[in-house]
This record gives sequence, C-alpha cells and structure tokens, in this order.
Amino acid sequence: MGRDVEEVAAAVVREYLSRKGLKKTIACMDEELPRTNSSINNRSELCRVLHLETLYKKNKSEEQPLKTMLEIMTKERMKKSGEVKRHPAEADQSAEQNLTNPASADDETRTREMRSSESSSMSQLSSSTSSPPARAANLNTASPTAGLSSGQTGGDGDSQTSRGSRMRRGIMAGPIAASAQDNPRRRPARKTTASQSLQFKSKEEDLAGPNPRRRSSSTGASHAKSDEQENTPNLRQSGQSEEVDRAPGFRAHKNESVLSPRLDALHLTGLVLDDVDDQEVLSGQSAVLNNNFLRHPDWNKRPMDQKTATALKEMIFGSPAACFSEEWRCQSFSFSSRPALRYGIVQKKGGPCGVLAAVQAAVLQKLLFEGISSDALSERLSDSVRTKCLTDAVAGILWRAADRKNVTVAINSGRSHFTPMGCYRSDGILEMITCVDVQSFDDLKLLIEQHIHQFESGPFGCILLIVSAVLSRTLLMVRGDMDVPNSTLIGAHGYCTQELVNLLLCGRAVSNVFDNEMKLDSGNGNFTLLKGIRERCDIGLLSLYEHYNICKVGSYLKNPRFPIWVVCSESHFSVLFSPSEDLTSSRWSPREFDLYYYDGLANQQEPIRLTVYPDSALKMPDAEDADSDLTPPLELCIRTRWTDAAVSWNESEPIL
Repeated sequence: MGRDVEEVAAAVVREYLSRKGLKKTIACMDEELPRTNSSINNRSELCRVLHLETLYKKNKSEEQPLKTMLEIMTKERMKKSGEVKRHPAEADQSAEQNLTNPASADDETRTREMRSSESSSMSQLSSSTSSPPARAANLNTASPTAGLSSGQTGGDGDSQTSRGSRMRRGIMAGPIAASAQDNPRRRPARKTTASQSLQFKSKEEDLAGPNPRRRSSSTGASHAKSDEQENTPNLRQSGQSEEVDRAPGFRAHKNESVLSPRLDALHLTGLVLDDVDDQEVLSGQSAVLNNNFLRHPDWNKRPMDQKTATALKEMIFGSPAACFSEEWRCQSFSFSSRPALRYGIVQKKGGPCGVLAAVQAAVLQKLLFEGISSDALSERLSDSVRTKCLTDAVAGILWRAADRKNVTVAINSGRSHFTPMGCYRSDGILEMITCVDVQSFDDLKLLIEQHIHQFESGPFGCILLIVSAVLSRTLLMVRGDMDVPNSTLIGAHGYCTQELVNLLLCGRAVSNVFDNEMKLDSGNGNFTLLKGIRERCDIGLLSLYEHYNICKVGSYLKNPRFPIWVVCSESHFSVLFSPSEDLTSSRWSPREFDLYYYDGLANQQEPIRLTVYPDSALKMPDAEDADSDLTPPLELCIRTRWTDAAVSWNESEPIL
C-alpha cells in the first residue's frame, strides 16, 4: 500500500528546513502539522519512496553536491527544460580554475563526465581529444551541472571583469579552487569514490536494518570512520548543522579540517529528519533521540505541545508562568564517588529532596533485596550495577504510577517543539520534551535503559522523572487523587509536596499518609472525602509531623514490604534502611537491630549506622536520660514507628 502523499510531501519540506537550519520554522510546522507514526524520519527511506536513488548517487558524485532532496528534484525538472543554472559561487570557482589552469579544468571535466551514464560517457570522452582551446570551450557546454553561467568566458578581458565582480561580491576573500599540483591530497581522495559509495550503501543498509548492533560490527563502518577522520568537511563552512549519532563512524566534529568535500555524503546518510543543531545540545550532553527506539513498532512518540506543557505547569506550580528553579534544573540522579557511599545519590541543592529520597529508596530496594548485587554497601559496587539499579528503579516508579499499563516517558530531544505564546513562560525544558508511549514493562525497561544517561547525568534528570510520572498517571487522574484539585506538586521555596512524594512511592498523588480514606462531616449531611494510601507499599515513610500530632502515618507506610523508609524531618526528605529483610516481618521481634541513614544533601563522608533498642523495658548500654529538647529529630521519627525506642549513634555525631 502506497504512502500518503501529504506525509511524503511534509517529509520533503522538513528535510529541506532541517538541512537549511531553519529551526523556528520546523517548530512552527510541527505545531501546526504534528508528526505521526507514519511520518518518514529517515532520509534513506524518503529517497526510496521518491525513487531518487539514481539522482541521489549522481548528485553525490558532483563536485559540490546539493544538500536537500527538494533541490535535487528541482534541479532535475529545470534540467529537462534547459533552465538549470549552477550556484554563482560554484560557477565563479570553475571559471577561475579554468583561467588559471585549463588542463586541470579539462581533467576534472572528464572525471565528471565519466561518472554520468555509460552512453553519454563515450561521446564526451571522444571530445576530450580535441585541442586545449576546444576542450576549454567544451567545459562551458558539456553539461548543465558543469557549465558556467551565461556571460562568463575564458577570455582575458572577461577575466578582469569577472574578477572585479567577484571581489565586489566578496567571493575573492576565500580560497580559490586549485589544481592537483597545488593540493596533491585532492586527487587520491577522488579516486576512492567507488569505495566510498560502497561504504555509504553499507551504512544505509545498517541504518534501515532491524538490529541496531549491526552498525557497530560492520566492517564498512570502521572504514568510513577512518575516512571521516581524514576527509570530514568543515561544518561551519558548509552551513550544515552538526549531526550527533550514536553509531560508530557517524560522529561529526565542528573543527575538523576540509580535505575533500565529496565525503559530505557521509553526513547525509546518517541524517534523521528530527536531527539536532549543535547549538541546541545542552551542557555538553547529546540530546539527539536514539533512532533505535524511534523504529520500535510498539512505541509511539509525539512532541510536547503548548497545551500539555501549560497543563503540566499548572499541575506542578499552579501557574503556566512559573519556571523550574536552578535547584531543579541542575539535579539528576548521579551517584556518590565516596568509596563507602557508592550506593548514595547526591543532591546538589535544596528543593528536590523528596524526589531524590524516593528514587534512592527504590535503588536500595534493587540493591539489597532483589539479588542484583552482593556488594550493595561495599566499595566494590560497580558503576554498571548502580546504573542498572537506577534503570530498574525509574522503570518501577513509572510502571506503578501508570497502574501497570500504558506508560509515557519524557525524553529530552534537545530542540524546541513549539513557540510559546500567551501567558505560558518558556524555561527551555518542557518545550524540548518528546513523549514516548510504551505498553509493556519490558519495553519500558528497554526505553529507560537506552536513555538512562539523561536521568543519571543529564541536566534535567529529576524534572524528566516527575513529568514522566505525571503523564503516566495522566493529568486527569493526578487531579482526582488530590483532596484539593488545585494543589501543586512543588510548593513554597521549591520543596516537594506530599502529593509528589506519594506519587513516586505508591503511584497515586494522594494528599495524606493514613490508610485508605477518611470522611469528615461538613454539616448539612455533606461529607468531605480525604484520600490516603490504599495498600501496603514497597517503601515506607516516617514523618516528624506525626511526632507533633500534625498528621497520622498509617500502617501501609510504617510497615512496608521492605525495611526502607523515606524520612520527612524538618522540611527535608532522607532515607533510613536496614539490610535485614526480616525486620518488617510481623513474626520477628528483635531485641536490637541496626538502621543505616543516608542524606544526599548533607555531604556525608561515611555511613551512619544507628542501633535501635525497640523494647521500652530495655535500655541501651550506658544510656543516660537526655533532655528531650536536645533529642535529634531523626530519633523522634524512629519512635513514631518503634515507640519509646532507644537509639545509639555508635560514636557518630548525632544530627540535630
């Protein structure tokens, strides 16, 4: 079944705008005509659909190939009507080369003629045996692509006029095309055209293939990589935006020297229609979407639109004019480099502590109780194990928020998808998000694994997680979870609200921490329904506010499935945990046990181990009655779970 004409036409326009660097125009087009699952995202596929393979290869062999499909098709139509004219700069360079070295110009003419069809090649080669003046005239009339503009000849008088006009236009400021004697490296580069064509074909097949690993294992890729290092065109001179691709042999660097413009085709093969300009890569992190997940048949991707972004800001802040603070923008889920705390996620500044504590607790669950590592709390914990645990933790949080079905993951595409209008205030984050929908947990883990660097080391990792959680739960369901519909997820001073922490811990943005629901009599037979935690959670929560009788934490959070608790104390969230899974079993009542405390914001140097004596009838050794006003808040939180428990800090300095 043929493709829709509108989709193909839109792909041609997008490819032209992308190659010309018209980013704002593309953003407006994507807003008015959004991309769909049937949109063409690969330049090779567009070339195949339009049956431009022959013209594409012919254009590739030109001295200065055109950069876009639209130009190639336009040139062909104009060529048939005899109206094609080369770019003025190209014509000027050819004229200058003809004037300075007719023999060299004749050689290059024959080289171009030999790359055309076999029948026309014979007649053109026969004309090359004529005298040099005749051959110089043939340069002006041999083909539309090689001919000079009308009015430009090889005479001396015309040479002075042409040189003066070029100086007025500023063309003479740049280098003039030299002969083979001036630059001996150009000629060998031209002789490798056939092998380069084979490499291009191999790479085109690899990009279209179902297995992305073929790209790294193909021998053609290794040859292309060595050719690229020697012959990559200068991107600033060619006007081509820098393209970043994960495949070996496709990385282009801005400052590489120009040796042969013919290898510009290598960059065209890796072009994806939603490619990223080098000015849009944030904080040194490549923000290009991985082509592998774009081709997955079960994944639907869509760019963020202003309507959704506005609703997200109203949900998160309460106003579309609010923006993420620097504390949120710079926060990701990077791990500590301290040998004894390699399991810990580091918080850079205050604010996102609730999100970091929830993710930290989920990472500890994977490390301690799901058999991923036997070195969870040791210096031997490897980077790969930590990253795997973070991947599984993020996937688990989103899967729970989506109620174990359709999940939406927010990925930083690195470019803006819409131009903000009205009261919406741009912050350079939500506008750049691409939403990817997956239906199974295995697909979710694969998607997170492919983009885990954005969460672990990217500049917006923390923001991407909360946006993904809200979109997975859906904006409507998150509103329905809250007691007050206009509640927000980020409160005063940039702190996480209880709704946001509950969304990450139990999958619902409820406003309370007690069990189930509570009805309050509002008078006149009306009731106010307060929503709490529905079931026992994997991760628990302890709160200092319960010590002050401000709230009541239910048993679903006090007795989680795993002995890990997020601790809310003094408007800050941190983590308490125990390596002993039996601690949360109702059949086990230890006389004493150890809890470990971790605070990512406290610049912690060593693990903090607390020994808890839960039996109120027992006293810890050498215990003294201390002033209750000087009792560390962390101990007060522990006593909301183990009443009247005594706590030993084991020679660590108590946190007051």
